[in-house]
Amino acid sequence: MQSVSPTHSEARPNQRKTPGKAALASFLGSTLEYYDFFIYGTAAALVFPHIFFPAADPAIGLISAFATFGVAYVARPIGGLVMGHYGDRLGRKKILLLTLGIMGLSSLTIGFLPGYEQVGIWAPILLVAGRLAQGFSAGAESAGASTLTLEHSPEGRRGFFTSFVMTGYAAGMVLATLVFIPVAAMPQEAMMAWGWRIPFWLSIVVLAIAYWVRTHLDETPVFEEAQQKNQVAPMPVKEVLKFQGPDVLRVVGMSIMSVMQTIFTVFGLAYATSTAGFDRASILTVNAVAIGLSMIAMPLAARLSDRIGRRPMLLTAAIGCSVTIFLYFLALSSGNLALVFLAAFLNMTVLYSGFNGIWPSFFAEQFAAPVRYTGMALGNQLGLVLAGFAPMIAGMLLTPGVTGWVPVAIFGTVCMLIAAVSAFFSRETFRTPIAELGAPYLQGTARRRENLGEQQTASRVP
Repeated sequence: MQSVSPTHSEARPNQRKTPGKAALASFLGSTLEYYDFFIYGTAAALVFPHIFFPAADPAIGLISAFATFGVAYVARPIGGLVMGHYGDRLGRKKILLLTLGIMGLSSLTIGFLPGYEQVGIWAPILLVAGRLAQGFSAGAESAGASTLTLEHSPEGRRGFFTSFVMTGYAAGMVLATLVFIPVAAMPQEAMMAWGWRIPFWLSIVVLAIAYWVRTHLDETPVFEEAQQKNQVAPMPVKEVLKFQGPDVLRVVGMSIMSVMQTIFTVFGLAYATSTAGFDRASILTVNAVAIGLSMIAMPLAARLSDRIGRRPMLLTAAIGCSVTIFLYFLALSSGNLALVFLAAFLNMTVLYSGFNGIWPSFFAEQFAAPVRYTGMALGNQLGLVLAGFAPMIAGMLLTPGVTGWVPVAIFGTVCMLIAAVSAFFSRETFRTPIAELGAPYLQGTARRRENLGEQQTASRVP
């Protein structure tokens, strides 16, 4: 296999880059992904303990529901590995259409599942199966969307355009919350009987719109040229681990910062409504506004990273979030909704956006084109496993009393420090031409080609 030459042209005249259309397609796909993930997380905090895990101790039911939230994150690395392989082999667009369908249909199916009272143990089993399908799809979605958008983006603006992958995260969360607010305000009996199903059924609308946009999107010039020049890696996972294994590990470490997101949106919701005494609609509204405002903050942070670099933004976000998570739980303990919103604004809108708006471009930029989808998906999704189980871990760390949240905040801080160290030791890439990204892979395959040429020459010498 030939290596990618750092000097080859990334786009021929007949290969048109469409950054705006790619950003829109990624935005809509991520909106669906995170809409589905957030309605599941919200239902896990408010509904599923009663529907699928009836138990004498409510805490056991809550931890069980959070465990099903986490199993999707076990499936995510598998989905990233499988779909990343085919995304690097067959193209970004084809795989992203497939992942979109799996995500939408699995969420729709969850909305029709019977509860424990109807089918007994089969209820949580079917729920876990649906959640695993969601995770498998999501494991490929974010890496594929980031890769596709990055490869359509112009030099000097890769961060900005690729940030719309996670702007879709904010849109999905807001959409999920807006749908769940009237559901949460329903009478308890109606919400438990059928109301919770409505948000899952509505995912079909987002699926239809996102699927239509993606069918009208071109494959990336980078991948098309790799095909034309026979530069597609035959075994991307083998190649990326051989030449860029340390980069995969650094992406794993940086991805652990997503623990902040799941602690805030899933565990924080459960803590606020069950322990701190807030009503469901108020906290859902605070979350929707705080994360909704990040739809503005993330592109701004990414645009700034196009000017000053990705690493300073990530380090600031990690250190800042490790402090403001304490402020957030202090605010919840105070019972003051205005303070809760202020802390949520600082933690999620301002600081976490400095990570969330930048990682789609930064992680993708760590890898060369032939292994970009696989490398990013593998590293990112392995790191997200901890984020998936963070609400369950937080539930087990929570202790009685007004300061019982302190171990949870310490856990979040440790994760932020791991992410900060990983970002510090990663290559800065904001000024690196796209053809030169993934230097270890480019250099390694060049050396392999030279050695092969020398061996062939030697074998011809009489």
